This record gives sequence, C-alpha cells and structure tokens, in this order.
Amino acid sequence: MPPTETKLRVASAISEIAADAWDACANPQPDSQLSDQSDQKIYYNPFISHAFLSALEASKSAQRNTGWQPLHLVVEAAEGDIQAVSPCYVKTHSRGEYVFDHGWADAYERAGGAYYPKLQVAVPFTPATGPRLLVRPGPKADAVRALLADAMVDVCRQSQASSVHVTFATQPEWELLGARGYLQRTHQQFHWENAGYSSFDDFLGALASRKRKAIRRERQEALANGVTVHRITGAELTEEVWDAFFHFYMETGSRKWGRPYLTREFYSIIGQSMANQILLVMARRDGRWIAGAINFIGSDTLFGRHWGAIEHHPFLHFEVCYYQAIEYAIAHGLKRVEAGAQGEHKLARGYLPVTTYSAHFIADPGLRRAVADFLTRERDFVAEANEELTEAGPFRKVED
Repeated sequence: MPPTETKLRVASAISEIAADAWDACANPQPDSQLSDQSDQKIYYNPFISHAFLSALEASKSAQRNTGWQPLHLVVEAAEGDIQAVSPCYVKTHSRGEYVFDHGWADAYERAGGAYYPKLQVAVPFTPATGPRLLVRPGPKADAVRALLADAMVDVCRQSQASSVHVTFATQPEWELLGARGYLQRTHQQFHWENAGYSSFDDFLGALASRKRKAIRRERQEALANGVTVHRITGAELTEEVWDAFFHFYMETGSRKWGRPYLTREFYSIIGQSMANQILLVMARRDGRWIAGAINFIGSDTLFGRHWGAIEHHPFLHFEVCYYQAIEYAIAHGLKRVEAGAQGEHKLARGYLPVTTYSAHFIADPGLRRAVADFLTRERDFVAEANEELTEAGPFRKVED
C-alpha cells in the first residue's frame, strides 16, 4: 500500500479509536464472505484487545501520571477506514516493561544525554508475546506493517524522544523491524507445551521418575492444612472475589515491585468486559480466600499473569500458578501455558525455555553503537542458555 493511499495519525487515548476497528486489526476473525474458511485461523490474544487496553487507561493504571502516556498509532486509508494500529506509549521511566534497559538509560544520562521520554510499543505491565504491528488482513498487510515500523521512527524524531522499544513482539515482526534498522534483542521465558496430553497424569508420565514424584509430593503438600483450590471464570467473578484478589495483588506486589501497577478499578472493568477470557485460580482455607493467580485465555494459549497470597503454605504458589494452569490447558485443548517473565524454577515443573523478542530504534549514533555491540553478545548468551536449560529439562530421556 503506497503511502499516498494512507495517512498516519496518533490517538492520545484508545477511546478515540472504535473498538470494532481496533479489534479488526488486533484479533481479526475469519471472513464470513468466504465459502472456504479452512485456511483461516481464528486468533485471539486478550492483551492486544481494545477491552484490555481500554481497561488499563480507564482505570488510570496506564496514563500520563503513571508514566504511561498513550500515543497510539493509527493508519487510515484515504476514505477513513482504519487499516492498522499499534499500542504506543510515551514513557518517562522504564518500569512495568520486563525488558530491562536501565543500564542503557544510566549510561546515556551519565554521558549527558536525555534517555526519557522514550516511545514504548507494548502492552503495559504484560510480558506476553503478541503482535505489536496490528494490521487488517489483506494482500498489502506486510507493506502496512513496514509503514508502521517507519512511522514509529518518524514519531520518535519529531517528538524528540530518545528511542523506540517494541517489546514482546512476534518473531516475524522482530525480523521485519530488524530489516528496517531496528536493533534486535532476545530474551528468555519458560512456557509449557501441550504434547496432546489427555490428563495431568499423562503429562507426568512424560517426565523423569524423580521429577514425577517431586511434583506429586508438591501438589499433595500444597493442599495440606485444609487448603482447597477453585477455578473461577465468567459470572462467578464477583466484586467480592476481586476484592480478595486485589488484596493478594497489593500484598505481594508491594514486596516485589514497591508499587503495584494496577488499580482496583482495573479488575472491576475487566470483570465486566472480559469475564469469559479470565480464569482466576483461588485458594481457600478456613472459610476465606488466602491466595490467587490470574490467567487470561487466548485462542490456543493460557497466559498466566500475577499472583498473590496473604498466607504462605509450602508449594501453594506452584499449585495455583503452574499445575492448575497445566490441568486447565489440557482439559480445554490449549496448546501452551505462558507463565510470565523469568523463573528458572519453572523448569522442573515442565516449563521449558523459549526465546522472546524485542526491537529497538535508538536515535543517538553513539548510544546505538554501544547497545548494538551489547546485544550481539547478549543474543549469543540467550541462545546458549536456552539450549543448556532445555537439555536439563525434566522430561524423560530415551534410556529413562
């Protein structure tokens, strides 16, 4: 699609973009006008949906005062139809991103530069892979993605930002951005893959015997002392449940981050707009909720997000966050569980290392050269670490 056929604008709030137009780019559905839909895959990523992103803004979780000023990019056809969008924010800090560039900022500012503001193309507070260049399907989609990539650089220069950071992008987007001059970065997460298991015991059967026994023991001990675990979704997500979960989130988040990112209102909003895409796993003891983890349900992936607790019991974290997620994924035919950022402790529980991707445009040539050199070495390290950890995984070897 030649640039003369389109125009680019920015939106200072996602509410300025119609939900159906955004979602037609973010989570397009099969074309009902086509008689043969066998090759049309239904894809749904909850985090890039209009509902999720608007909940972040409406709840004042992602706004200028929290250092996440919305500046979403919109590509429109000449007649005004929206062809592409991208979730973009002006950042005045590097918190809530899970791709750490604090060292780059410190070095640049010691040298007399101003690293902030920067542009962040991402889902705030959400280290989950998904598309970032959101384009309506069509024969010119790749050209529109390239247009978006270049437009981000133009906006960066015009706004005198130091850089653009596209984080937790898909691998094809990472390759496209790299071809257009962005620096390429890789990272590591741990995901569980469903190899067609019929039950949790079937999954355990694929593990080495020592790991199998350890997981069975952990699950048993997690539910000692009268603890019960409950899966809550849809209409069962009441305000009473959200009150309890928000208490857990604040209790644990305050210790981990110092300042939790999400407001209580955020949960009420998504509880109304996304109830069927949410799975809360909650633990109860002596008549009260004591711990919980929130998951979001995609078309083929269960995305584990944060957890919290007000009572601490051995292995309860593993049960609520990891084992219950695996059971749910198996029961509902999901292909994988993404359990969030970091955590080599997930390896022993069947979550193997995978590569995640980000791309970075840095305006200053000196900083760009230094970062490029660092990323070359970091990519090699990530690849080697993933290979070693995969080899050390819990699954049975041929001779086991």
